[in-house]
Amino acid sequence: MKKYAAIAAIMMMTTAPVFAAQGGFNGPTAAPAQTQTETQKGGFVDNDANLTTAAKVKDLKDDSWVKLRGNITQRLSDDRYTFRDESGTVDVEIDHKRWNGVTVTPQDKVEIQGKVDKEWNEFEIDVKQVIKLNK
Repeated sequence: MKKYAAIAAIMMMTTAPVFAAQGGFNGPTAAPAQTQTETQKGGFVDNDANLTTAAKVKDLKDDSWVKLRGNITQRLSDDRYTFRDESGTVDVEIDHKRWNGVTVTPQDKVEIQGKVDKEWNEFEIDVKQVIKLNK
């Protein structure tokens, strides 16, 4: 009988951390709790949800994360370029390491992701990733 009690006690101690692992912030602005089955669901994610335009970028705050689709039309200096989409143009800064071997021409459609960089009277997009899109 003592064996069964010991086994039951060991099972309870080893499974308790699994139930206690669900944590996070709990307060007035906390997100609704997700059940384990909700976090395991899969499905479609709309990649266009976070997409913005060159015209809208000008109104965003410094360090805002952006994703734009269009064309890199001109090289302005070593790592500065002009990016154009259907709404207009914006200057972008693309460090050499951010190209990751991708070569694009003004005719190639690209997706760029990065942060808004505003300084006094100037602003540009500090690009963190360049993705060449299929036509």
